[in-house]
Amino acid sequence: MLELAGIIILGILAQWVAWKFKIPAILPLILIGLLVGPIAAEYLSADGTKWIEPIWNETEKKGLFPGEGLYYFVSLAISIILFEGGLTLKRAEIKNVGPVITKLITLGSAVTFFGAGIVAHFVFNLSWDLAFLFSGLIIVTGPTVITPILRNIPLKKDVSAVLKWEGILIDPIGALVAVLVFEFISVEGDSGFTKTALLEFGKIILFGTTFGFTFAHALAFAINKKLIPHYLLNVVSLSTVLLVFVESEVFAHESGLLAVVVMGMVLGNSKLENLKELLYFKESLSVLLISILFILLAANINIEDLELLYTWKTAVLFAIVVFVIRPLAVFLSTIGSKLKFNEKLFVSWVGPRGIVAAGIASLFGSKLMKNGVEGAEYITPLVFMIVLGTVLLNATTARLFAKLVGVFLTKSDGILIIGASKVSRLLGHYLVSNGRHVVLIDSNQNNIEKAQELGIEAMTANIYSETLTDNIELNDIGYLMAMTGNEDINRYAINKFSKQFGENGAFRLVTSSEMSNPNDNPKEGLFSHTDDYVRLSEVTRHHPSIQEIDIEDKAHYDSLIEMTNSDEDMIPLFIKDDDGELHIISSYSTDIDDLGEHCKLVYLGKPFDVEEVTPED
Repeated sequence: MLELAGIIILGILAQWVAWKFKIPAILPLILIGLLVGPIAAEYLSADGTKWIEPIWNETEKKGLFPGEGLYYFVSLAISIILFEGGLTLKRAEIKNVGPVITKLITLGSAVTFFGAGIVAHFVFNLSWDLAFLFSGLIIVTGPTVITPILRNIPLKKDVSAVLKWEGILIDPIGALVAVLVFEFISVEGDSGFTKTALLEFGKIILFGTTFGFTFAHALAFAINKKLIPHYLLNVVSLSTVLLVFVESEVFAHESGLLAVVVMGMVLGNSKLENLKELLYFKESLSVLLISILFILLAANINIEDLELLYTWKTAVLFAIVVFVIRPLAVFLSTIGSKLKFNEKLFVSWVGPRGIVAAGIASLFGSKLMKNGVEGAEYITPLVFMIVLGTVLLNATTARLFAKLVGVFLTKSDGILIIGASKVSRLLGHYLVSNGRHVVLIDSNQNNIEKAQELGIEAMTANIYSETLTDNIELNDIGYLMAMTGNEDINRYAINKFSKQFGENGAFRLVTSSEMSNPNDNPKEGLFSHTDDYVRLSEVTRHHPSIQEIDIEDKAHYDSLIEMTNSDEDMIPLFIKDDDGELHIISSYSTDIDDLGEHCKLVYLGKPFDVEEVTPED
């Protein structure tokens, strides 16, 4: 009981440490597992036993999982984690990630697979089968380790997107490759490429895709038809995932992982009313399982396994995988792309391995050792070495390397607009057409779709959720504009996100009470102290266009502002300088002293009468 409680407590503590210090959770989790496992057994325990022993030891009468219990738990936990990853894969997003991503997960994976396999074979004298099992396991770069690294590094959106989507898409690919290589080894040993192995390969593909596709549609049908009560929705979905995994394994050994990935992808792209709720539940469950899993797997390693790595061969293998094979895969995959040389260098540098590599390595390595496969004892420690080494290297150097190669954004001038109403869409379209990176967020899917039809980047999001702060594609955001019709949401957005997204300025619309009382005009007021959401909406409804007018001098500007304030069909928005830069007009102070030549006033509403606004000579 103490060990079980300790694993959960230590796992969640490691997750908190990772959040606090902005590092991947895998790092403290593995270190804790090694501490309570092999390190405790060798150096800390008086009787030479591990503080946490994952497998039941009959002699010492100690351990958590008897027999094959640990392997079963690892298999089921990984199936749930991969299912959650599959849920996040959207077909529309995959279409937009571009040829670079496609090449990275195909050509790049092939380079890693064959390159690392050849190196492992010649450096550690592993059989070709085991060498390629190792290389298949280290193909993956999971989002659970990349996201924390990139979250606080301001990067160009294209670079962040490449790394993010490579990590998401390559997880199931790496798992599938490792499963298939393992199946070749299990079926025929050293002569794996035989008719029997090919038959097993076909069975994995057939039953994995069939079970995943069929049960995904069945579950979606049951949810949409309200056949499952709301309070049972999450647990029924969980039990269905486990059922699909187990049933697929019964018909074709090692096909369960493919089945749950396919099931997650199909459900994630279906019209499921409760998809977000399901995703939140699976995300929380994945965090708990990852916490338990990594501590168990690291604790299960013996000191003898770690001693296998105490050789120059380990350093050679790590160096070639990280500094030769990864850059080679990236540069070959980005030939002809729009990525610059320094951006390719950064993508080459950031390639940490994650949960799938470590979990499946432990599972397969242990199984092969029980089957007496020569050299199988190297699989788990070698993969853990790659996982821990790449995470430690990238977590400590990614920010510095980004600055060294010049991909670190020194100026965050992207604009995040809270609310995607007609006013926000009109404003966002104008900003995008003037070369600004604009992101609209809203909980109303209809508003988001309308914004996307205009070519504006928009996402469905709940500002009360923590997921918004984790979005690495918002790293270049430096301005925040809260423009919803709800006063509380606007205030909350400023208080919650101004430090992260509003380093250059955080603004919100004034409220009706602030508009009626000039003394209450807030410093973060947006555009005008006499125009709230209702006024903006009314002007947009009657005059849905944004106008520009030349400013001759300071006196002319003051007269224009006075005229817009007195006209119900005009609202001042920005000053556009002679370089084309836009400067937000704050309701708190419309007194602008620094007006260069060729500046323009940007406003919402009807066109000015030219004769009326032409300054006198």
